[in-house]
Amino acid sequence: MRPAWAACWRRSPGAGAAYRRRRGVRYPQMANLLSGSVGPLPMPTDGHLIHRLEAANLLGRGGAGFPVGRKWRAVAERANGRAVVLANGAEGEPLSVKDRALMTTRPDLVIDGAVLAADAVGAPDIIFYVGAEHRAAQAALRQALDQRSRQLKARVRLVSAPAGYVTGEESAAVHFINAGDARPTTTPPRVYERGVDGRPTLVQNVESLAMAALIARGVETRTALVTVSGAIRKSVVQEIDLGWTLGDVAARAGGLSRPPQAVLLGGYFGAWAPIDEVWALPVEPQSLRARGLTFGCGVVHLLAEDACGVDATARIVRYLASQSARQCGPCVFGLHAIGECIGRLAARCAHASDLDRLKRWTGQLAGRGGCKHPDGAAGLLHSALTVFADDFVAHQGRRCVRRSTAHPAAVGQLAAVA
Repeated sequence: MRPAWAACWRRSPGAGAAYRRRRGVRYPQMANLLSGSVGPLPMPTDGHLIHRLEAANLLGRGGAGFPVGRKWRAVAERANGRAVVLANGAEGEPLSVKDRALMTTRPDLVIDGAVLAADAVGAPDIIFYVGAEHRAAQAALRQALDQRSRQLKARVRLVSAPAGYVTGEESAAVHFINAGDARPTTTPPRVYERGVDGRPTLVQNVESLAMAALIARGVETRTALVTVSGAIRKSVVQEIDLGWTLGDVAARAGGLSRPPQAVLLGGYFGAWAPIDEVWALPVEPQSLRARGLTFGCGVVHLLAEDACGVDATARIVRYLASQSARQCGPCVFGLHAIGECIGRLAARCAHASDLDRLKRWTGQLAGRGGCKHPDGAAGLLHSALTVFADDFVAHQGRRCVRRSTAHPAAVGQLAAVA
C-alpha cells in the first residue's frame, strides 16, 4: 500500500505546495511571531495578564512545556517587589534555531514579553541571557534595547550565555549569573524561590515571552515556532498552527527530499518515532504526549529511509555525553559508558553483549542524575532501541542494512518562514 507521506515526495520542487492544496492547509495568521504588525503594547496590571496566560493554557516553549501562567504566579507570590526576570535565549539544542530567528527578526516582541513579565511578577530587573554564538540575535536585541532605553522602567542587561547543551537549563543560567559557572545546581530551592542574587527569579524562554506579549494584545495563540530539518527540501524555521499534522509541516518546508523512515521530535532530549505512525498526527503538545512523544523545543528532524538510525542516535548520545556537567556519577561515568557502547555498535565492531548492555543501562539511567541530563539521553535511547530495533540487531552482528550514515548535526542558519 502506498505510504501516507508519498504525496509529499516528488521529484519536482512544487510537491509541498501541491500537498498543501489537496489538504486545504492555510498558513497561520493568528500570532505573526516572525513578521507583521502587532500594534501597541498594553500594560495589564494587578495580575490580569497572569490570569490571561492561565486561561490561554500557554505552555513554555523552551523544552519542558511547563504552564507559563503557573510559573509567573509562583514567582509573583514570592516576589515582594524584588524578583528578577531572566529571558532565556541560550538555545543550546543543536537542531533548533527558532529562538535566535525570533530574537533576530522580532527583538521588540521578546522585549515586550520581558517587560510585561517584570510588571506582572514584580521584578525591577530584567536579564536577557543569549547564547554567545548567537551574534545576530545579540546585536538585534542590543539595538532594540538602546532604542527603548528611555521607556524601560526596569534595570536591563544582556548577558552572553556560554556555548553548551546544559547552559540554558534554568538553574545553570542562574548559576552563571551568580557565579560565572553555567552548570545546573541541585534543587530545592528552585529558582522561582531563590535565583539571581537569592531573589525569586522567573526564567522564561524567549518564544514564551513573545507569546505572552501577543496574548496581552488579545491575539490567539494556536501557533508555535518549529525548526524543520533532515530529509526535507528546505530546512526552515516556520510558524505553524498547532492543529497541523507532521505532513503539513513537511509540505510547508517544500516537501520531502527523500523518502523518510522516522522523525526526531523535540530535539536531542526528544524521541524518535516511525514516520508512518505520526505522519497524520497533529504537531501539538497534548497530542504528542498522548503518544509518549514530546513537542520539546519545537524540533522536527526527518531521517531519510536510507540513513542509519543507529549511527544517527550514536552521534547524538556521544554528543550528550560530551556535554555532561560532570557533577554526578550517572552523567560522568554512565553516559560515557553508554556513548562508548553505542559507538561500537554504530561502527559495527560491537562486543558480544553490547546490545543487551545498552538496553539494560538505558533502563537504569533515568532518575539517577543530579539534573535531567541523563534522563533526556535515556528517553532518546529508549525510543531509538524501539524504532530502530532491527537496525540495532544488524549492527550487533556487525552489519548495516542502510546505504548511508546520518549526521543530525547543528542545522546552522536556516531560512525563516513567517
